[in-house]
Amino acid sequence: MGIDDVMVTRIIFERFSKEFRTHFDVDVAIAGAGPAGLTAARSLAKAGKKTVVFERKLSVGGGMWGGGMTFPVIVVQKQSKQILESVGVNVRDEGEGYFSADSIEVTTKLCSAAIDAGARVFNTISVEDVLVDNKRVNGFVINWSAVEIAGLHVDPLSVRARFCIDATGHAAEVCKIVRRKVGSLNTPSGDLENERSMCAEIGERTVVENTKEVYPGLVVAGMGANAVYGAPRMGPIFGGMLLSGEKAAQMILKKLK
Repeated sequence: MGIDDVMVTRIIFERFSKEFRTHFDVDVAIAGAGPAGLTAARSLAKAGKKTVVFERKLSVGGGMWGGGMTFPVIVVQKQSKQILESVGVNVRDEGEGYFSADSIEVTTKLCSAAIDAGARVFNTISVEDVLVDNKRVNGFVINWSAVEIAGLHVDPLSVRARFCIDATGHAAEVCKIVRRKVGSLNTPSGDLENERSMCAEIGERTVVENTKEVYPGLVVAGMGANAVYGAPRMGPIFGGMLLSGEKAAQMILKKLK
């Protein structure tokens, strides 16, 4: 067949416009498509909740791609390996409760599983603010990442959600916005307690414990949870990230019943 260049443009524009338009009002909006965000998205979508993920970068996966110091291998514990196995990841038993996996396989299969479950992932879109109604976060204010990077003065658009998840990693970007512009967080000081230096044993436990509704309507998950509540980082062991995403999803599902 002949190829019409404008037809290619029309197909891309019309499909994106339709899919984007159907996600202006959702059950759950997630900032960040790393391990916690993708795991939460999959569980929420499997439960029938309309779920959208906004990732500011071109690629999904957060810090998983590079494994440890660019060696494309990650480690998980026994408690979390079933999450990887449930999406078809080949997990290797390394003994003493440690399991390894190919970081590229993990990233691609977590994302594919979230999409297959019904979640929609939009990349190159940044969350620059939140919607607030009656002292509750009820959506994200979004813009193209390219606009942010270029420093252009372009007004954003808004997406409404019954619940939001900050899965932006170490930066805890949405929580910082809420603290600066909306009000105190559900922390001892009301502010971010700041991430501590590496200790995987403590960090892996506390990242799950610290997955909480940090402000009405906003749940923090993944590395951002430890950044908000003042707990250690844990490096290239990702079991806690997966369990945190799953906990965030289950917390929200209970509240949406």
